[in-house]
Amino acid sequence: MTNDHTHTNRLADETSPYLLQHAHNPVDWYPWGDEALEKARREDKPIFLSIGYSACHWCHVMERESFESERIARVLNEHFVSIKVDREERPDLDNIYMNAVQVMTGQGGWPMSVWLSPDLTPFYAGTYFPPESRYGRPGFMDVLGQLIDAWENDRDKIEDVGQRITERLASMEKPGKTSERLDRQPVEAAFGEMQRTFDGKHGGFGEAPKFPPSQQLRLLLHVWGDLNADEDQREEALAMVEVTLARMASGGMYDQLGGGFHRYSVDAKWLIPHFEKMLYDNALLADAYVEAWQATGRQFYRRIACETLDYVLREMIDTSREDKQPFYSTQDADTEGEEGKFFVWTPAELEAVLGVNDAQRAAEYWGVAPGGNFEHGQSALNRLHHLDKRGHEAAFDRVPGDIQAIRDKLFEAREQRTRPGTDTKILAAWNGMMIGAMAKAGFAFDEPKYVRAAERAADFVLDEMVEGDLKSDFGLMRTYKDGRARFPGYLDDFSWMAAALMDLFEATGDLHRLEQAESFVQRSVELFLDPAGGFFYTAEHHKNLIVRQKETYDGATPSGNSIAVMNLLRLAELRGRTDLRDLADEALRSLYAKMGRIPTGMSEMLQALDFHTEGPTEVVLIEPDGESEEMRDVLRKSYVPNMVRVMAGLDGRGLDDWAKAVPLVEAREAKDGKPTAYVCFERACQQPTTDVGELEGQLGG
Repeated sequence: MTNDHTHTNRLADETSPYLLQHAHNPVDWYPWGDEALEKARREDKPIFLSIGYSACHWCHVMERESFESERIARVLNEHFVSIKVDREERPDLDNIYMNAVQVMTGQGGWPMSVWLSPDLTPFYAGTYFPPESRYGRPGFMDVLGQLIDAWENDRDKIEDVGQRITERLASMEKPGKTSERLDRQPVEAAFGEMQRTFDGKHGGFGEAPKFPPSQQLRLLLHVWGDLNADEDQREEALAMVEVTLARMASGGMYDQLGGGFHRYSVDAKWLIPHFEKMLYDNALLADAYVEAWQATGRQFYRRIACETLDYVLREMIDTSREDKQPFYSTQDADTEGEEGKFFVWTPAELEAVLGVNDAQRAAEYWGVAPGGNFEHGQSALNRLHHLDKRGHEAAFDRVPGDIQAIRDKLFEAREQRTRPGTDTKILAAWNGMMIGAMAKAGFAFDEPKYVRAAERAADFVLDEMVEGDLKSDFGLMRTYKDGRARFPGYLDDFSWMAAALMDLFEATGDLHRLEQAESFVQRSVELFLDPAGGFFYTAEHHKNLIVRQKETYDGATPSGNSIAVMNLLRLAELRGRTDLRDLADEALRSLYAKMGRIPTGMSEMLQALDFHTEGPTEVVLIEPDGESEEMRDVLRKSYVPNMVRVMAGLDGRGLDDWAKAVPLVEAREAKDGKPTAYVCFERACQQPTTDVGELEGQLGG
């Protein structure tokens, strides 16, 4: 350990940027592991478990106020074993103890503060604590004093609380009753709930704070894409999508200069965000904007999707190698201790960059006024005032040429500011999300750079984060940083990588990617399958956990179960494997009742239910002489829910080989030597066609 600091603890040996931020606290932090847990048992001390992440504003506040305090550190070091966890590295611990926080307090968030007995049962919990009592919150020192007293003098009560909380956590993981029926009723219930909670003025659902509802929006596009549905219902579903996407991308929630979305809006109208940027949000939102472009043809959606992905390629990618370039995790909200400082502007700052006339033009266009809309007279750039006057359609206006030039100048000036910190660790699941988003956008927009980025990131994960051979009992590691792949992967890591590789197959026609995807799906079944239906979040080899979770709620990211079930369904069609379809059916039946109870909380799973109950649309394009651009162009621009797409190029592989690998290709051929499309729905096939217009009609265009 280095002696360059007054204090250095065991976190100095970690790779997580979040843990390293605490490596020189006076608190004697341990990472989660055998050393810390054994110390707690040996010395009979309670554990103080602090969970957060590097882009978390209030995590930084609590560190400055409490964990850098010598006085507080003395108390923690004497009476507790203090463990610091990066929630992005250990989502299993985060999920278990977040459930405990919510059970004990009725709410949750980060920083998460939980006190455990040495047997890991939680007995007290909260989130942010100020050092002294204020904001209506108990002070951290007061809490520590009370817990020390209870541990020393009222151990029976602590053990009773811990037992009851653990029993409650275990009961949350019990499987529900298997349903005898499967139908779209939960999808209809979700649509009704979204109708009731939709904010018709500002878009989104419910009240502030508002998080980007990418999964709900994509489910609404499923409703719109059902050509047999009620026309009024279809139009209403699309309207909810359009209002929300237009207003989100017009608010401060969206980075108007650099592209990409911030984490969430603190207000109902998407004006002022919490300024951190997450890889997963931008992947999921890019998907939503791509699908909205396919559904409507509006260039606005294409622009926002491209700007978002270009931001990722510019700022969230490891370019240290040419051939393997994974994506980083997050960017901080804070710069120099101030939230949003990098992103906000005053009229004077605009004038200093642009001069008087262009500054006035920029201020009017992006809503920058004296007094500001944020803190210290600063403003988050936005276009909402134009939408307030003319409706959400104002978002669809073409960007004027002078504004584009002004935007470029402001962006270059902003690049000279001190940048927010970036968490450069690589997460398998989040990389899978972005690989899929890049692959799908690259195909839809015919932008090879996005497909190439997806391929490079996939190759990194496969080469650097997979242990063993994909054809055998391989492992996938959760994280990678500083040359070290760490922590055995969870269900979402395997599931998102499988989905990403299938997306790459559909974007490129590269059968090798489909074979890789099948390996990940098969390994997911081996490691995580619950015989009662669905999947556990952890495998048998994940240890020191008080419950084995079964994550089914679609929260900030879709649950591992939702993606795993959709993977089973997609691969069943592509590989002709009825065993996988049967597993998906069992999972959906085990979760059907829950889907009915909390339909919008399972929006991603409902898309899998829709796929299973309505059946996929199978599209096979036989390409005898390489890529057929006109036919592919129809597929690029078509929004078809539940599409399974195969582009069988015959320039390097024969039809027999294709049919062996993908049974959907069997008995299909190129009519008259021309590119030929085969479209089937509900196991009923249209006439094979070589005509672009006819293909459009078959796909509902």
